[in-house]
Amino acid sequence: MESLNKITISAEALRHNFAVCRHHAGDAGILAMVKADAYGHGMIECAGIFVEEGAVALGVAEVVEGIKLRKAGFTVPVFILAGIINQTSQAAVENNLTPVVVDNSALGELNKYARRAGKEIDIHVKLDAGMGRQGTLPEGIVALVKEIDAYPCLNTKGVLAHFPMADDRQSSNSDDVLETFSSTARLIEKEIPHHCMYHIANSGGLFYVRGAQFDMVRPGISLYGCYPDGETGRQAATKNLLKPAMCFTTSVIQVRNVDKGVGVGYGHSFFTGRPTTVAVIPVGYEDGYLRKLSNTAQVLINGHRAPVIGRISMNLTLIDATDVGPVNVGDQVVLLGPQGSEEITADEIAGWMDTINYEVLCLFGHMNDRVFID
Repeated sequence: MESLNKITISAEALRHNFAVCRHHAGDAGILAMVKADAYGHGMIECAGIFVEEGAVALGVAEVVEGIKLRKAGFTVPVFILAGIINQTSQAAVENNLTPVVVDNSALGELNKYARRAGKEIDIHVKLDAGMGRQGTLPEGIVALVKEIDAYPCLNTKGVLAHFPMADDRQSSNSDDVLETFSSTARLIEKEIPHHCMYHIANSGGLFYVRGAQFDMVRPGISLYGCYPDGETGRQAATKNLLKPAMCFTTSVIQVRNVDKGVGVGYGHSFFTGRPTTVAVIPVGYEDGYLRKLSNTAQVLINGHRAPVIGRISMNLTLIDATDVGPVNVGDQVVLLGPQGSEEITADEIAGWMDTINYEVLCLFGHMNDRVFID
């Protein structure tokens, strides 16, 4: 029997969003980010859709994710973007994954296992062009590339970096990072005259930073229908709007009529201010619907918004359904997505949770049953 709580993923929306990214990418190849189980949308299913639509590569964080893609039959390059260490080198080589190296610490192991396998490995180098998180600084990048190329079984195939503030279109940071990346690329080409791929654009870079496409782009959140700057980006978009791919629905499991002045839920954090129709739904923080949403969030019932009341518990949430018309056990409740003319967005939930749309999608997608539609 299926759970009452269900995540639905629209394949049509995923294909539409890929086409929007394709438009922005120009001639650059698209490396589709499917890490974190495709941001909660299902890594294997989403990877299949994006490859069908023309993705030239897939991006994950860890080797274990890459192995799952290989076992599922994917043959396109799979980038390990969080980097390779000695302990993951053998598995990366054996599964034909594309190592991203942040320094020289894993080069010896990569070369050893490549030599044993009788093959050469293409390496992409992570440049810290201003992110301040991982990678080699510009002044050390040429030496690292030369060191890689000195190993008989390793080849420097590409150089990548990250934008730390591409979701803020008012910041000059992205222009500074882009200039650092571009000037470092010119230096590499001057000092080491062989072709490298260069890529830096995440979703924010792809949508908002002019000239960031280079040879390849790496969209993530935009593939799943959200803008990197949340509702600000959606309101600013005038055409080719992204389509949210995820919906989260459940069903009413009890309807109760309570008097004015009744405390509801743990700690009685809410008291009814009038005679109230309370709808109980089987959703709680176990399902990613965090306690932070208590007395704050809204859901959709009968096409109308209804507030969450009381403290969200592990498996149950209470809804004030007084103003939404007749409510019965079994009626659909939408926590994320459209119903009638209304819609609850990931950006809206992120605002209630004091976080970002990425976290909302990952939480809901990871912690509930998923079904692909259309």
